[in-house]
Amino acid sequence: MIALLLAACQQAPPAAPHTVYVSDEQANVLHVIDGPSGKETARIPVGKRPRGMGLSPDGRTLYVAASNDDRIDVVDLASRRVTGQLASGPDPERFAVSPDGARLYIANEDDAKVSFLDLASGRIVSETDVGSEPEGIAVSPDGTLVVCTSEASSLVHFIEVATGRLIDSVMVGTRPRDALFTDGGRRLWVTSEARGTATVFDVASRKVIHTIDLVKAKPPKNVQAVGLAVSPDGRRVYVALGRGNHVAEIDAATFEVGRYDKAGFRNWGIGLSPDGKRLYAANGLSGDVSVIDTGSGRKLADIKTGGKPWGVVVTP
Repeated sequence: MIALLLAACQQAPPAAPHTVYVSDEQANVLHVIDGPSGKETARIPVGKRPRGMGLSPDGRTLYVAASNDDRIDVVDLASRRVTGQLASGPDPERFAVSPDGARLYIANEDDAKVSFLDLASGRIVSETDVGSEPEGIAVSPDGTLVVCTSEASSLVHFIEVATGRLIDSVMVGTRPRDALFTDGGRRLWVTSEARGTATVFDVASRKVIHTIDLVKAKPPKNVQAVGLAVSPDGRRVYVALGRGNHVAEIDAATFEVGRYDKAGFRNWGIGLSPDGKRLYAANGLSGDVSVIDTGSGRKLADIKTGGKPWGVVVTP
């Protein structure tokens, strides 16, 4: 498979150096992949059922939600080992790192709360009640607003960081999954797995300005809308389609679906190289990571990892 990637890369734009980290919820490791070559260079053991990940602002530390251990593992990227463990509240799935790197905002699926974890003390300093089965979570670029999606109640919750107060809850499509701020924090995108939609909010008013129906846009079969990523220039938003086995490319200005790029089976988490030229899709049912050339939409390779790849974080 590596030979296939190398052959494909001879025809694709050259890739700047970068490293891809993939959480594996079955093997309880992080797969470390050299982006340009597609070679897996290491596996970092972590807690049970690792899923969501977040990078510190200085790029030195990767935080990993070990869902079945009710903790966040702290991974030092220089040494590639776990150097600390943080009590997260029950069943953390996704979380967001504050822009100043001082806090984690954690979706605790089992008790319907968002936990504010202070990294200096390693303690949860406040909790906000939200709808049942919270999952997706994002923090605004200015650090003033946290958004959480509640999977079982089909709600998007807006939380004021300064007070921890829930200021609004808005209905979206069934089983909302991921959340992503774009346009300097002026817009918010939320995916809904079962409905197959991406809902776009105006953040200032907390109003829905557009809903992209990926089921009606001439899609592949079995579309689900799960992971989100935005291109470095902000012009394109990518949506992982789960059991649809593709990634949708959407124009961030017009909300038009431009293309469906082939991935592996049940792609969940996605991430982009720093230059935006490659997209990586973690495929839980085929046990691999798809590499897609974002210019052409062509799949360059499927990097076999085994296990059940779930989340993707890419660093320079």
